[in-house]
Amino acid sequence: MKTPTRNRRAEILDAAAALFAARGFHGVSIEDIGAAVGVSGPALYRHFSGKEALLTEMLLGISERLREQGARLATTADPDTAEAALDALLAGHIEFALRHPALIRVQERELDNVPEQARRAIRRLQRLYAEEWVAVLAELHPDCPQARLRAAAHAVFGLLNSTPHSAGELSPEAMAGLLHTMARAALCQIG
Repeated sequence: MKTPTRNRRAEILDAAAALFAARGFHGVSIEDIGAAVGVSGPALYRHFSGKEALLTEMLLGISERLREQGARLATTADPDTAEAALDALLAGHIEFALRHPALIRVQERELDNVPEQARRAIRRLQRLYAEEWVAVLAELHPDCPQARLRAAAHAVFGLLNSTPHSAGELSPEAMAGLLHTMARAALCQIG
């Protein structure tokens, strides 16, 4: 049975993320990615125009997904409390970081290998995602300057995105609980 194109693209993106995370963008060839999904390297050109296009779609996809998730979580939690919105944002980011450590690694190391226009779009989406957090934090700490709230949000992203380096010894549930507790404690100290 033939794999539908959409699933094949996702399979290729997942395999490329794992390879890029392990060996870096320049350490992986189209042939390596093809072999990881059971096709010849040139067969990947049916789905992507090249390795750079694959990386670009991967990083844009991550950024779009996190931005959309952040907007949804910040507004669908209990409308009477910013506490619930913050907990939802934390849980969403933690789940993403624990489920996709390869994507976290690729995003932190390979953005410079994306063409400038796409890199600007990725950075814009990342800023919009951070601003969802800042808006929630501003409700919790109304007297705190926006710059401090933004810095705190980015510091927490650093903590949560460290999971590719630290999550191996604990179960995902234990790691999620630890990260949530630590991030919550850090964000309570910013006001």
